[in-house]
Amino acid sequence: MLAIYKKEMRTYFTSIVGYLFLAFFLALIGLYFYAQNLFSASPNFGYALGGVMMFFILLVPMVTMRIMAEENKQKTDQLLYTSPISITKVILGKYFSILSMFGIVMLITCIYPPLMGQYGPVNYKQSYACIFAFFLMGAAYMAIGLFISALTESQAFAAIMTFVVVIISVFASQIAILMPTSAKTAWLVFSVLILALVGISYVIMHNIIVSVLIAILSELALFILYRSVPDALEGAVLNVFSWFSISDRFTDFVYGEFAISAVVYYISYCVLFVFLTIQAVKKRRWS
Repeated sequence: MLAIYKKEMRTYFTSIVGYLFLAFFLALIGLYFYAQNLFSASPNFGYALGGVMMFFILLVPMVTMRIMAEENKQKTDQLLYTSPISITKVILGKYFSILSMFGIVMLITCIYPPLMGQYGPVNYKQSYACIFAFFLMGAAYMAIGLFISALTESQAFAAIMTFVVVIISVFASQIAILMPTSAKTAWLVFSVLILALVGISYVIMHNIIVSVLIAILSELALFILYRSVPDALEGAVLNVFSWFSISDRFTDFVYGEFAISAVVYYISYCVLFVFLTIQAVKKRRWS
């Protein structure tokens, strides 16, 4: 795992991608720090990080698009699959390299609360809790990007799909508020989501019969629920979209609450998508 980790870190720092990621992220945090904390004289560093949050839409695809897709395209993934290193260690080595890049940004960011302390009282516990939560949120987004990159050979496609998924996640609550709360809307939205999930399962398993069976049973169950208990679907779109909104959990930390549930939520996201990446790669290995 350490060898894979070192290889990926070398790749980032021997190409422009790593430097662009660090420079762009640090510039954004510095800009929002000046605007939200110094210029506006606010002691809450979470406001600055909250402003930067939407730029995950661009930064996550930038750093994750090549992590697996490049190996798949160049067929060097076959060397990894036949190496004595387990697939799990390969994926973890790659994932930890992404987290290290992001961790460098967060470590540098830790100097901002003491800088604010030079101009007035600062709640350091809240500031560093926000930095910690921001790191976990980024780790969750990057686990999603890692998984998407493992499903394709095209870096461009991986970047576009990661962009779409992240932007939906960032604005999930706002999108859901704009939708009707009727049971029919929920039925239609959930039908589309089921088909999307079935498509992902097919990419992982490459078993058309199982995928079609899952789609039929899921859609049938949803239709029966819609016809028999429509009240259960009233407002369900807003609830589901809000639950899947990764960025919404960060708000608790901005307002001074250390939400253990949000920490568990972010870590669960990381574990789930790293696990799915491992399964996708294992399936590719035996195909």
